[in-house]
Amino acid sequence: MTDLAESQEPEQAVPLAALFTAFLAVSLCGVGGGGGVVWARRVAVEKRRWLTESEFADIVSLCQFMPGPNIVGIAVCVGAKLRGTIGTIAAVSGFLVIPWVIGISVGLVFLEYAQLTVVRNILGGIAATAAGLLIATGIKLLLPHRRRPTALLFAILAFGLITFAKLPLLAVLFGLAPLSIAIAGSEKTRA
Repeated sequence: MTDLAESQEPEQAVPLAALFTAFLAVSLCGVGGGGGVVWARRVAVEKRRWLTESEFADIVSLCQFMPGPNIVGIAVCVGAKLRGTIGTIAAVSGFLVIPWVIGISVGLVFLEYAQLTVVRNILGGIAATAAGLLIATGIKLLLPHRRRPTALLFAILAFGLITFAKLPLLAVLFGLAPLSIAIAGSEKTRA
């Protein structure tokens, strides 16, 4: 993984306003916890080309271990990689300002109208859409590792332990991470 605190060369420096507005857009488009990751990937990798697929996958992996929502960790890491501490502030601020206002407003409305069937149906449809976005992003995150059988094995193992064995996410991460790190290290020494 590249040094996340390393800035780009001055002539290539990403403007702070671009970081702010990019993560503002992520916050507006990425409804829910997983939706933000979908849009962050789309903006940082596909649209702005600030990161490669592999760099983004590394950042997401790191953010799985950080406390708090993954998308906030992603904003921290992307901002730090592109512009250092001030980039982190710009990215996180862009991500948090609108959702904070919208979240409070929608929460107040929801409390007032939660008993209506139409509101419950809307939330059910949003949940199904969010699940589809998460699955699509998971597949896209796997693509850079498709030629690494051990990476795919660990992805399948983690998915199975969480989905079918119903083990907690942290238990799976702390159980599989040391083993996957050891195997990845031994693969590098053999190469």
